[in-house]
Amino acid sequence: MTTVSNSIIVYLDESGDLGWSFDAPYRRGGSSRYLTITAVCIPSEKKHIPKRLVKSLYAKFKWDPKIEKKWSAMDAAERTYFAKEVQAMLAKCPEIALHAIVVKKQNVQAHIRTDSNKLYNYMIRLALLDKMAKHDVVTLVPDPRSIKVQSGNSLHDYLQMQLWFEKKATTKLITLPTDSAQSQGVQFADMLAGLVQGRYEDNVSGDYQLISAHLSLNKLYF
Repeated sequence: MTTVSNSIIVYLDESGDLGWSFDAPYRRGGSSRYLTITAVCIPSEKKHIPKRLVKSLYAKFKWDPKIEKKWSAMDAAERTYFAKEVQAMLAKCPEIALHAIVVKKQNVQAHIRTDSNKLYNYMIRLALLDKMAKHDVVTLVPDPRSIKVQSGNSLHDYLQMQLWFEKKATTKLITLPTDSAQSQGVQFADMLAGLVQGRYEDNVSGDYQLISAHLSLNKLYF
């Protein structure tokens, strides 16, 4: 397989939870009905662009730069502004790719629920493996809270094996877990995850429609 001779950085985060309690409404004792994982894939030389967008949000809305602003804490106007800025960014830089995968959790079989980490890893594989296989070097930057340790294979090892043995790619994977409070790239992925999750969990589609044409979306167990 021929790969493109370049490298990308992939910032990764999630929205929703890995709980399976559906007897009560979400946020009132019950688990989320959906789980969303999103990734922003950026040529290494363009990694400053999403970071610059996040910085502009802090400046415009006068957020405290010492306190990380999560999507869940953003109001409607801030969320819409983010979506519009992402839309403008992608129009100028179409080489930046947005990927997402959404699972409808109530349709996940009982035996898979016993190890949510395997589901999480599989979701990332479905969403990103083809993209990763086109590059010589991929630096994956997830929030460490998204990396579960109870599974036998780590996310890094699982993806590297899939790239080499399934995709026959020579891609070198570098995984650098980074707390979102220390990474504006991961913060961008958090906001994107919240935006996509809102489309399914809360049926809020207005902001989602602004970026949907630029989003590579997978749905699982729908």
